[in-house]
Amino acid sequence: MTQKFPALFLYFITAIFVLNILQAATTELIFDEAYYWYYASDLAWGYFDHPPMVAFLISLGSSFLEGELGIRLLSCFMGVGTMMILWLLIDDPKKKDYIPHFFILLLSMTLVHAYGFLVLPDTPLLFFTALFLLIYKQFIKAPSLLISLLLGVVMAALMYSKYHAFLVIFFVLLSNLKLLKNKFAWLAVLVSLLCYLPHFLWLYDNDFVSIKYHLFERPNRPYEFFDFSLGYFLNLLAIFGLCFPWIYHALLKSRGKDGFNKALLFLSYGILLFFFLSSFQRRVQTQWIIVICIPMAVLTYQFLLHNANTRKWIVRLGLANIAILFFLRIGLVYEPLFPVVYETHGNKTWVGKITSQIGDIPVVFENSYRMAPMFAYYSGNPSYSLNNVWYRENQYSIDESEENMRGKKVLYVSKYMKAGDMSFTMPDSTLFYGVYMTPFESYRKLKTTVNFTSEEINGSTLSFLVYNPYSFDVPIQKLKFGLCLLDRYKQVIKIVPIEALPKDRSQKSIAPLASEEFTCKRPNMSLENVGYIKIVISENGLRWGLNGEKLKVD
Repeated sequence: MTQKFPALFLYFITAIFVLNILQAATTELIFDEAYYWYYASDLAWGYFDHPPMVAFLISLGSSFLEGELGIRLLSCFMGVGTMMILWLLIDDPKKKDYIPHFFILLLSMTLVHAYGFLVLPDTPLLFFTALFLLIYKQFIKAPSLLISLLLGVVMAALMYSKYHAFLVIFFVLLSNLKLLKNKFAWLAVLVSLLCYLPHFLWLYDNDFVSIKYHLFERPNRPYEFFDFSLGYFLNLLAIFGLCFPWIYHALLKSRGKDGFNKALLFLSYGILLFFFLSSFQRRVQTQWIIVICIPMAVLTYQFLLHNANTRKWIVRLGLANIAILFFLRIGLVYEPLFPVVYETHGNKTWVGKITSQIGDIPVVFENSYRMAPMFAYYSGNPSYSLNNVWYRENQYSIDESEENMRGKKVLYVSKYMKAGDMSFTMPDSTLFYGVYMTPFESYRKLKTTVNFTSEEINGSTLSFLVYNPYSFDVPIQKLKFGLCLLDRYKQVIKIVPIEALPKDRSQKSIAPLASEEFTCKRPNMSLENVGYIKIVISENGLRWGLNGEKLKVD
């Protein structure tokens, strides 16, 4: 062990691991972690927003330990594991003389701290990216059957972590097109596809819901230079903190002296270019580009080993960065130190306010796949996110959580109500009201399909189909229909109520696993600035649902 990892390295890595364990145990969950904990409560080969790796990690860790630490346990191991792999990626013998510089560089990277203990899809993404590069480095030196098998398994693990992993594999391949003629490379691809087959089957069984959402259904808005493109560049600075000038300088000065360094450069520049182009279409989130930390950490450390000026400034600015980040890490636990109210503050408090008033009654949250799992985790009560047309679909839209609420007395919670049977305030001062509903009945999984073309939308009569995916009849009298008008960015403009009747007037309900055709008179409406239309449903007086497949208006 000490041959590859000197004693001083092991002291540093042990201290970091202990720190992350303490942080994981004492910090309340953030909303995304609670959502992924909800994933893990029902293990599957896929979920609405992400592949299943994060759920597997939470489930495995929770089988060893309870509470927040159990949920985050595997992230703590992966966090230090990523650092150890990065050390192995560097061959320069001078690295043993600059061990503190290695850790200062890594710990100056903002999100490396977060993904060292928070359990998010990016944590395994970083770990398996580093591991993929380590195995690839061996592969290009001496490809073999064993290395090919390992490479294939790790590529699958990458893709099970996050769909963005495809970019990692693609840009590494692009750096070495000779791989297209390499039988061992094709074997690795075959192994990865076989390992990934369960997720492909899950996507097929769920109508490719994840792919449709990420590529086609995600709402957007008009291009804004300051929020889109300028925001992208600010994200590039935020990832590396005060060290950003020297890290990007190291990238610009680095050269592809061999196949591995060429792969690091292709991966770094490829990710940067891809999301720069993406910034002209939508706002790029910081975590989307976090994977560049892996190749750029290696390139920067290799550069500073032979550049005293860069080494000096990385230490100076890196220590300042680390001081700020450690201060903020303490603030995650001790709220008064944090400059703003953050997600780790007060979750137990607001959950306690609700349960103290309602006991063990299930809670339905309007438009909040974030609050629903957080409440369920800290209360132990069943919860559900009822999503409507002004929100987006999520895991609650496709799983069986709706059935856990059906027919029961529930507390319906919304920030859009002006009064209710109870109220509570979130740590950010947002006021929520709750009203009791008995019995609760929603049919959010009803699907509508327009039965006319964009050319026929101006006709006097419109028709559409409603598909009932449930195992029971859905009474038509409990349904109201609306024509939803959206702009070209898929944002709701308005909803026009329509009086729709089944084509067969004798029908009183929609049969299980069957479709019913409805017709209505075309409402008096303007289609100016309308990009899409769809039919939406309000059941039992609930707000309009996310029911319809969109029709593009020419």
